[in-house]
Amino acid sequence: MLKIDFHTHTAEDPQDRIRYSARDLIDRAAGLGFDALAVTNHNQVTFNEDLRAYAALKGVLLLPGAEITAEGCHVLVINPRFPVGPKIRYALADLARLKTPDCLFIAPHPFFSIFQSLRSRLHPLLPIFDAIEFASYYNRVVDFNAKAVRLAAASGKPLVGTSDCHTRRQFGRTYSLVDADKTQASIIAAVKAGRLEYRSRSISLLTMARIVLSLFSLRKLRRLFER
Repeated sequence: MLKIDFHTHTAEDPQDRIRYSARDLIDRAAGLGFDALAVTNHNQVTFNEDLRAYAALKGVLLLPGAEITAEGCHVLVINPRFPVGPKIRYALADLARLKTPDCLFIAPHPFFSIFQSLRSRLHPLLPIFDAIEFASYYNRVVDFNAKAVRLAAASGKPLVGTSDCHTRRQFGRTYSLVDADKTQASIIAAVKAGRLEYRSRSISLLTMARIVLSLFSLRKLRRLFER
C-alpha cells in the first residue's frame, strides 16, 4: 500500500500565503515515509522536471496536479491535460469535456461552508468525479466530512484522505493508502477502482482558527489593494 497525499499547497501557490516551498514539502513527505505526493496549488501546476527529479532522489513519486476553479468552486485534478493558470476559469459544464482517462477528478472538501466548496452542485456532477475527499480540516466540534462520508457510501465513490495542507502542522495527519504500483498510471487506476483507504487524525480548534485567519486576512488585503 502506497502512502500518498493527493492535495497539498506550497509557497508557489498564487492564491494563499504559505511558508514552505514545494521542496520543503517533499523533504517532509520523505521524512514521514510517503511514497507519492501531489502539489496541487490553486489554478497552477507547480509540477516540473526539476521538482520531479528532486522528489525521486528522496524516494517520492511526484504527481502533477492542481486545484482549479470552476464557477467559484474548487475541483482537484491529478494529471490535468488541459491549460491551467491563475487567469483561466472554467464552467462546471466544461468538466466532462476536460476530463481524460489518464487524469483523476476529486471533489475537494465538498460540503465545507468555506473554501469554495461544491456543496449542492456536486450531486449532478457525481458521474464526472472519480473520488470524494476526506479532508484534514476537522475535529470533534467542527466536522464537515460527515456528509462526504455518507455520500461516498451511497454513491459507491471512493474516499480519498488528504491533508489539503496550508501549514506544516496539517501535513501527515490525513492521507491515503493506495493498493498500486509506484507509478502515476497505476495509482490513478487504483483510485478509480476504489483500491485505497484513508488514515486520519483531526486538527485542533486553535490550528483550525489560525488557518482560516491567515487565509481570509490575506484575501481581504488583496481586495483592498485591487480597488
